[in-house]
Amino acid sequence: MTAPAGLAAPVGRRHARWQAGVGLVVLLGALYLARRHWPAVESGAVRLAVADQGWLLLGATAALGTWAASALAQQGAVVRRLPGPRLLAAQFAASAANHLLPAGLGAGAVNVRFLMRCGLPAGRSAGALAVKAAAGATARLALLALLAPACPGLLRLPHVPPTAVAVAAGVAVLGAAELATPLWPRCRRALTAVLADIRALHACPARAAALWGGSLAFAALHALVLVAVTRAVALPLAPLQVALLYLAASSAAALLPTPGGLGSLDAALALALTAAGTSGAAVASAVLGYRLLTVWLPLVPGLLVLAVLVRRKAL
Repeated sequence: MTAPAGLAAPVGRRHARWQAGVGLVVLLGALYLARRHWPAVESGAVRLAVADQGWLLLGATAALGTWAASALAQQGAVVRRLPGPRLLAAQFAASAANHLLPAGLGAGAVNVRFLMRCGLPAGRSAGALAVKAAAGATARLALLALLAPACPGLLRLPHVPPTAVAVAAGVAVLGAAELATPLWPRCRRALTAVLADIRALHACPARAAALWGGSLAFAALHALVLVAVTRAVALPLAPLQVALLYLAASSAAALLPTPGGLGSLDAALALALTAAGTSGAAVASAVLGYRLLTVWLPLVPGLLVLAVLVRRKAL
């Protein structure tokens, strides 16, 4: 039995308000921390300006590879063969759109439109995105489990006041209680459809290899970008340690619905690197460099590609 149309719209609006509210709080918190630690941020920017150009070039190359890995994973989430060049362009455009809307809505909208233009129904297109997201989260957790034994004691939870824990738990419980009851029937149907898609894809070994290979490569290449930047600014951490810290920070930041992880990922990376014993200026330079290569430099070209794809009716 489906929910009445009059109920679905208020639920969607409540969900959007919660999502926007949490994202706004995270962004304001990040701005507050940046303002409070502005000398370290400024020093980090200066340090990045004189960083090793060779390592930064390696980081930029790895950043380019993330879009190819994303395209491979997206192809793996669909049984039908997709047009390769347009698929790669769509992933580049989606990464730019992802930094304008919260919680992956920009990338999701671009990819759904692309898949629909390729002939997939709307439901199947949304299911393909869910399959890709599930594979990406699983791949990140698998890499975490693989690297954690090589860096014992590196991942330490910071001390959080009990009051803050209680407040966060209360907000989470209230939000879940408000959304769970009306959304559960639709979530159950969506989960059933996603599981059916996963079974169909794994019946095709080539698609399964593309899905998991692309997902693993995407997470590993993002970790490599941060590793290259830390080498460029002479951060006193081993590459495996940096990769593990990135995977942990990105997994935590994925729970917060900010545009492209802006604010949430920056804060999580800064916290993880600082907890590992790195100075504030070095941490600031590493986070700024990572964001420069993965967000700010590709942003305008990505938006231009997005405009071209829309103009040519590829989206």
